[in-house]
Amino acid sequence: MKLKILLSATVFVIGCSSPGSNTGYGALTGGAIGAGTGAIVGAATGKVGPGIAIGAGLGALGGALVGNSQDAQEAERKRLEEEQYRQDLEIQRQNREIEEIRRQQRYDDAYQKY
Repeated sequence: MKLKILLSATVFVIGCSSPGSNTGYGALTGGAIGAGTGAIVGAATGKVGPGIAIGAGLGALGGALVGNSQDAQEAERKRLEEEQYRQDLEIQRQNREIEEIRRQQRYDDAYQKY
């Protein structure tokens, strides 16, 4: 029963991840590594099938969790880059405004001399 729940959760996580995401890649990679490890452990204990299934499920779940964390970090990095870009644009706008004020001040100063 636990095995079915674990495999169902793994399939759900893989299915919900977007194509090319770290979550999906992590789940697939973790599943493959887990299946290999489970096969080795299963062969040593005489239960290869359950070893592969349990190893694949746990590996996929662990890989999906790590991949999901990486996806979240990438999303945060992109958000910060966009924020920095908007701030750079605002700084440029303010610098142009300062230059215009300085130009106007020089004009006013020159006009007052006459």
